[in-house]
Amino acid sequence: MKIHSLHRWDVTPKEAISIQKDLARHINTSVGLKISPKLIAGADISLSQSRGPAYAGVVVLDANTLEVVAEYTQRGEIDFPYVPGLLSFREAPLLLKAFEQIDPPPDLIMLDGQGIAHPRGLGLASHLGLFLDCPTVGCAKSRLIGDHREPGTKKGSHAPLKGKNGETLGSALRTREGCKPIFVSAGHKIDLASALEWVLRVSPRYRIPEPTRLAHNLVNRVRKEDQGLRATSR
Repeated sequence: MKIHSLHRWDVTPKEAISIQKDLARHINTSVGLKISPKLIAGADISLSQSRGPAYAGVVVLDANTLEVVAEYTQRGEIDFPYVPGLLSFREAPLLLKAFEQIDPPPDLIMLDGQGIAHPRGLGLASHLGLFLDCPTVGCAKSRLIGDHREPGTKKGSHAPLKGKNGETLGSALRTREGCKPIFVSAGHKIDLASALEWVLRVSPRYRIPEPTRLAHNLVNRVRKEDQGLRATSR
């Protein structure tokens, strides 16, 4: 998968904020998908410490059957500090190395993080969407910014996530009856209505959409296997 290099990653938090503000101007969340996705990818990262080895994983699914088509992983180091609102500067470099392996590229990517529902309009999903030039959706388990009313209890119920000026940043979406909602926001090259439609399509059983749920399982499995091998080789 082609990676579009937009900036360097060895920056300070202050420089990272400036980069976010600049890139946010290039995000497009006003149009629906041009084609119906055939391949949908989910991505996640697992790390056991704030610094040290981290494991990025991408799972590619058939959009119709939700069967796993391919899995890609990448092990590396994360050096950028944890700073609220700057998650992409910690996780994106390693995730991009995993995405670089993908062939053929997916038509839609879902990430465990925010899209434009972010203080500067550039969460992980939006940031990666620009680097990959691909439609992306943020599927976060918790809210970062904005306010919302509680959505209905039935699956598919959703309530708009509103910003300070009343703008719609995303939606609190009920993907499973009786479970807490997740927070869906468009990342790049997709509108919110399409994002909600596809998140629901790929959430047949669990609260977490299959692409990101399976990516989460993959990276945790790889981390445990790798750390087990490293422990036994000492």
